[in-house]
Amino acid sequence: MRRTIAITLAAVTIVGAQALASPATAAPPAAVAPPAAAGRGHAPAATHQNPMALRLPDGETTASCADPTALHGVGRDRNWYLYCTTDAISETETGPDGGLVQHSVPTYRSTDLTNWTYVGDAFDTKPAWVGEANGIWAPDVVYRAGSRGKPGTWFLYYTASDTPSATGPTGGGSAIGVATSSSPTGPWKDSGGPVVAPQTAPNGAGFRWSFDPEVITDSGRTYLYFGSYFGGVNVRQLTADGLRSRPETERQIAIDNRYEGSYLMRHGGWWYYMGSATNCCNGSLTGYGVFVARSKSPLGPFRDRDGVAITDTRVGGSPLLAQNGNRWVGTGHNTVVTDFAGQDWMIYHAVDRTDPYYARQSGYTKRPALIDPIDWVGEWPVVRGGAGPSDSVEPAPAAQPGQRSAYRMRLAPVDAPARPIRSLSTEFDGTTLPPTLTWTRQPDTTTYGVSGGAFRWQTQDADLHPPQTPLASVLTEAAPSGDYVVETRVRMDTPATGDTFNYRQGGLVVYGDDGNYVRLVSNAIFNTRQTEFGKQVSGQPEGAPSYGNMVVGPVGDATTLRIVHRVVDGEHRYTAYTSVDGRHFVRGGTWTADLGSTPRIGLISLGGAGSTSTFEHLRVSTVRSTR
Repeated sequence: MRRTIAITLAAVTIVGAQALASPATAAPPAAVAPPAAAGRGHAPAATHQNPMALRLPDGETTASCADPTALHGVGRDRNWYLYCTTDAISETETGPDGGLVQHSVPTYRSTDLTNWTYVGDAFDTKPAWVGEANGIWAPDVVYRAGSRGKPGTWFLYYTASDTPSATGPTGGGSAIGVATSSSPTGPWKDSGGPVVAPQTAPNGAGFRWSFDPEVITDSGRTYLYFGSYFGGVNVRQLTADGLRSRPETERQIAIDNRYEGSYLMRHGGWWYYMGSATNCCNGSLTGYGVFVARSKSPLGPFRDRDGVAITDTRVGGSPLLAQNGNRWVGTGHNTVVTDFAGQDWMIYHAVDRTDPYYARQSGYTKRPALIDPIDWVGEWPVVRGGAGPSDSVEPAPAAQPGQRSAYRMRLAPVDAPARPIRSLSTEFDGTTLPPTLTWTRQPDTTTYGVSGGAFRWQTQDADLHPPQTPLASVLTEAAPSGDYVVETRVRMDTPATGDTFNYRQGGLVVYGDDGNYVRLVSNAIFNTRQTEFGKQVSGQPEGAPSYGNMVVGPVGDATTLRIVHRVVDGEHRYTAYTSVDGRHFVRGGTWTADLGSTPRIGLISLGGAGSTSTFEHLRVSTVRSTR
């Protein structure tokens, strides 16, 4: 057997014949000279601007590259390769039926990691076991070195979104498949059957979602991670040839109703799990984001910065990549590459909130690919020093030997309360609500009350999604002018387990009217408890959604919720923070929202009858920034 070669690049490790390639470390190529220093005879460091430029043969820019995976060639191949989920890549290419042409795993090549050229599709026809009626999604490509001088093999793992049933071309359940090639650009030969076959969901209601394969190798064993919201994320060991999995080795990695798009990488003795949460494809209201947890073992348990496991019903996971108020929303489903200077970079898809849909198909969300640096702070990854997705000209990766990058980490500021605005704040002392707080649609007086330093309010069998009725009651006061922080600490009496409390929630609202608001709540989502940051907007085009959501940090016995409002370049930005102990806060994503000239701030308790939200305070203050 050939000696194992310790070269790690992107999502590939070149290894001996007994294991598949994996993102096992975060080091630059061991056999490559260090990057040259700046000086005479050396070109200035390159720059780039998101989104990455993916070019089609006619010069058109690719419209979308969702669920990206990327890796470097082997041997003397200087190219990087990028693979995307099946999608329309052109906004003008139509088929005989007039619809946009779908390309099955479009593939691109680059020498600089930012400018890419289309080289073809992985599949001209879909494997027979998948069926032409079903999708091929979320590729993960790895390389296996040959033995005794034989050439290596490339493995393309993919999601079959559905499979044929006994009665038709669909309905057989999703699965994971694999195809192989002697080249990173194909042609690809399918294995002829599933690596992970369709399987009934744990609750017995249909098939679980076997989506989003991710393959890594550790200690000579190769593992396949897969799964999504319905059924959770699981891992299995692969057979020696990489073409099938061993069902008896399956273990749960993440609870259902939270994560998909799994990516794993090793750094500093830890395995880091990265998974994406919420709706990937919701136009300008997409709140998709990447979360991280870590473990000493690739089999878990994975815990976040607060020590909460991603298998807990009060789900763990620390925000790693979230929208920050610029044009990019829905920043998720990532991969990681390491450039020739040793810098890690995250490649992911996002949605341009100013241009979210394909021009010829309203409601069909475009998801171009972006790239930004990953930094390591206290042994945890952050994207661009915590600043999140970039939208300006930035230093580019060192994509070739001898190159340098001008990127240097600068920690992003964090907002926190400054001077209390006492006229708008209350600790709920006494037995009545303060006069500043007023009702929109006052509820029955037997459903709420103030006592013992807390405000208790029963959850309503109502919500705030017009034209749906009934519309819930809202308790608010006038928001201060300028930038501010509004905060509450809420305790929900929904049990930590159980799936009969769906959408019962309590928390904060910044309220323009019933159709225009942002809200940050502690929420029961089926069998999980999560913090949800949602946005409702009226006047959307026909076919477009009116509500979008993201999630933030974990829920505690009581959870502190904080919304920071800032006006930036004339836009109103609302950023979510949560805390389980009231001291250490987790920063989430940012919604931009126009809530009119007289927005109000306050509390909600809704989503279904039968529970109670207990609020310990409502505090309003000015804002300060720290690093």
